[in-house]
Amino acid sequence: MNSHADTNMQPALATPATGVIITGGASGLGRASAHALAAVGRAVAIWDINASAALIVAEEIRSQYAVAAVGIGLDISVPAAYPDAIDQSRRALTSIGALVHAAGIVDTGSLEGVTLENWDQGINIHLRPVALLVQALHADLKANPGSAVVAFASINATLGNRMNPIYSAAKGGVLSLVRSLADRLGDDGIRINSISPGQILTPMLQPAVDALPPGSFEKRILLGRMGAPEEIGRVVRFLLSNEASYITAAEIVVDGGNISSQRG
Repeated sequence: MNSHADTNMQPALATPATGVIITGGASGLGRASAHALAAVGRAVAIWDINASAALIVAEEIRSQYAVAAVGIGLDISVPAAYPDAIDQSRRALTSIGALVHAAGIVDTGSLEGVTLENWDQGINIHLRPVALLVQALHADLKANPGSAVVAFASINATLGNRMNPIYSAAKGGVLSLVRSLADRLGDDGIRINSISPGQILTPMLQPAVDALPPGSFEKRILLGRMGAPEEIGRVVRFLLSNEASYITAAEIVVDGGNISSQRG
């Protein structure tokens, strides 16, 4: 555990320079996070259920930023796939000092749509991997000073949404799990935080945007617009850097002023 703070006021977004594993890294918030991290020189492992997309994103990152990047196809709901993916990531990145869990799906069937199968799928994609991946990567993170983890939650963990009870429950679980893990990981100087995005225009949200009247989301948001994935990626980069060296167990809400809004 670090016993003292770094009082150097020079920008530190590029430190530590360790590699980062990003689940769901081939699209949306994961892809934006990968680009943000690579832009300051951090190597990235792109994990995604879409193996071909993961390879494409890894190649675009290598060509744009000249950093190490590897694309790995796996289903994050299958823990048996983790060891091989971790080994591939270690070989490609040299060191692993951060994890971003961005992989996700969303249910839209409300209470009536809850089944045993999709309940397990939602929990096993959003929530369970946070614990199992941190467990599997603990030795790597502990060995690299400045290591940190970011897990995506959602404003729906706080607001609730009748359309996606499984997603909302899993994201609420992420908030609590992050606080629990922060207590344990603090012993080793490892930080872990959650990000709760608001309405960010990603492939996962696009169907809802298309189905609703124009401005349906924007009317509630204080800034009057939906967010861009890059605006989340920059927050991920900050939280994984030494700029955020005293932030752990926190939920960072990035929603343009949605949770606090009383607009209807």
